Amino acid sequence: MHEGELFAEAPLWIAYESLAKQALPQGWAWEWLVQEDGQEGFLTGVLPEEERISSGSSRHGGAGVARAMVLSCASGELVKVLDVDDVLSDGVLARDIEALSLSAVDWTTSRVLDLLSDGSTVGFDQDPHEGVLARRSVLEHWRAHGHRSSVHPATLCVRRELLLALGGWMALPASEDTGLLIALNAVSDGYFSAECGLFYRKWDGQTTKHAAHSTGPEHEARMNIIDARVEALATTFPSRT
Repeated sequence: MHEGELFAEAPLWIAYESLAKQALPQGWAWEWLVQEDGQEGFLTGVLPEEERISSGSSRHGGAGVARAMVLSCASGELVKVLDVDDVLSDGVLARDIEALSLSAVDWTTSRVLDLLSDGSTVGFDQDPHEGVLARRSVLEHWRAHGHRSSVHPATLCVRRELLLALGGWMALPASEDTGLLIALNAVSDGYFSAECGLFYRKWDGQTTKHAAHSTGPEHEARMNIIDARVEALATTFPSRT
């Protein structure tokens, strides 16, 4: 499938196809837990009938609540985020597993390409170099660049044990994934893969397009509580070693 064709089909099926063709190292397998944010039944009859896929729903509460609810069903060692309107790149799961198996890190991120409606892609011009992301490095970049992270939280792959210990995603109306990313970096090292790991679909109705997402009192409050949380974590848990 070419990049220009990625808007031609239903987003959920594109996301599924990008997962289904992942080649994993020997001994590894994936399970896809799909959670509806609400109980309207949007997932009924639309998911592939496959043993590795299960679905659930809960009262509407936003992305953070949906992710927390579906986490209760996760049994794997690693947890990878995949929003329904995004697309995994070939080989990203294997690269995540390799980094977490061979390096003393607890989470991984990777390069993102924004996927525009015409099928073209745009990259971020401030990606870090391939390698270990030292503790607090993402946090300090986020603070110094107007609360813009050096790596994309939509690409996170994290050890389930640490994800649970941090309480999962923050209870925020938006930026819950950024809150988790910054919290992870406050207590442990991560890893960045310079190879594209995700096509991040851009469309007019997405939450990040809303003005309140990046400006105004709500945005300021979200950034303040993220900052306060990570400073508390860094102080309370000075080292995991």
